[in-house]
Amino acid sequence: MDQVTEVQALSHSPASLEERVRMVLDHARVCGASAAQVIVSHNVGLSVTVRKGEVDTLEHERDQQMALVAHFGQSKGSASTTDFSAAALRQTAEAACRIARHTEPDPYAGLPDPEDQAQDWQELALDHPWDCTSGTAIELARRIEAAGFALDPRIENSEGASVSTRRAMSFLGDSQGFMGGYRSTRHSLSCALVARDAAGMQRDYAYSVSRNPAELNDPEAVGRETAERTLRRLGSRKVGTRQCPVLFAPEMARGLIGSFTRAIGGGAQYRKSSFLLDAAGEEVFPDWMRIAEHPHLPGALGSAPFDGEGVRTRERELISGGVLQGYILDSYAARRLGLRTTGNAGGARNVTVQPHPGDKGFRELLAEMGTGLLVTELIGQGVNPVTGDYSRGAAGFWVEQGEIVHPVEEITIAGNLREMYRRIVAVGNDTDVRGNTRTGSILIESMTVAGE
Repeated sequence: MDQVTEVQALSHSPASLEERVRMVLDHARVCGASAAQVIVSHNVGLSVTVRKGEVDTLEHERDQQMALVAHFGQSKGSASTTDFSAAALRQTAEAACRIARHTEPDPYAGLPDPEDQAQDWQELALDHPWDCTSGTAIELARRIEAAGFALDPRIENSEGASVSTRRAMSFLGDSQGFMGGYRSTRHSLSCALVARDAAGMQRDYAYSVSRNPAELNDPEAVGRETAERTLRRLGSRKVGTRQCPVLFAPEMARGLIGSFTRAIGGGAQYRKSSFLLDAAGEEVFPDWMRIAEHPHLPGALGSAPFDGEGVRTRERELISGGVLQGYILDSYAARRLGLRTTGNAGGARNVTVQPHPGDKGFRELLAEMGTGLLVTELIGQGVNPVTGDYSRGAAGFWVEQGEIVHPVEEITIAGNLREMYRRIVAVGNDTDVRGNTRTGSILIESMTVAGE
């Protein structure tokens, strides 16, 4: 057992998981599989939510799973189990092989090419267990919420303050000889509060997340930030319908970049369901724009030494000089497109947008926008992945002469992502690193804002 608190002690060692992987692979081979891939995972965690000082939820997580894909030539079958006993693992292997015998051949199916798989990898500092018992988590959540209530008497209600901690270990192996696994952690503090004034009620939230608990914000800081964000929403009103510049705060800008990475994903490309279909080599963004994938950043939330197929992850440019450099591919999608895997089974990792021009912060982007809309919340989906049409409910702040004038709500912003990307005029240096997509505020030259 790991030398950590019982809350985050993993029941299985890497050696024991590897042993199970080898057992399943051997049995699949005995059952006639020509190739096989096994993923074994084990997770432990704790999540606590406090509302108005009282414990609302308290959840302990401890689960495990083995998933097998067995190939019989170009036919494949899959099965999974949460029972790690030898008998259950053998039965699961047999089930996957039975399924594979009855599926239609797929000429693109199969394991990744062995030369693409990782041979060795660097330590990425992904595992930072937290000595956080349920009692400690409850105390921290209460501190978060109490700090929010203490800031201003207009904070009158809470949707809860939460503390969560999770530790995971996974091990991947296949019949080509790849064997690899690693531990990882993720911890967070969050809060959502409600404020009231004569005009009505408003809510907002704040959070802190990291693999390393030492890098989380202080609980009181999270509570105060939540209260401040909620209070500034009071007095929200609509604005008239118009065309104007729109500045997406970093949390919202992340969604714009997420639509881009989904559009260049292999599945969207070979299904021909992307507004960026066959766009490799095209200028998609302004010629100064740079977007890169950095999967090896130590301790980052999106980092991984290899992808979900054991293929080595690597640093790569997605956008350089505004031009799309290539797609996000796993082995299957790559074969469908006549290309080579980019090590992205499971998606892109630590997608990072370079600030430009210069080193402008949030206040400088407000000044550059002059008069327009600052978006701090988006509502609904409203993105057509095939056409790129974009229409979403929004809230935020109206800005005049570079200064926030009043909060705004019940409006819709609309455009087309192809045009929106080309109309980006600046990316701020206020980069939000609390996720797999890392970007600062994004200023778009003009969008349709529909209100009164």
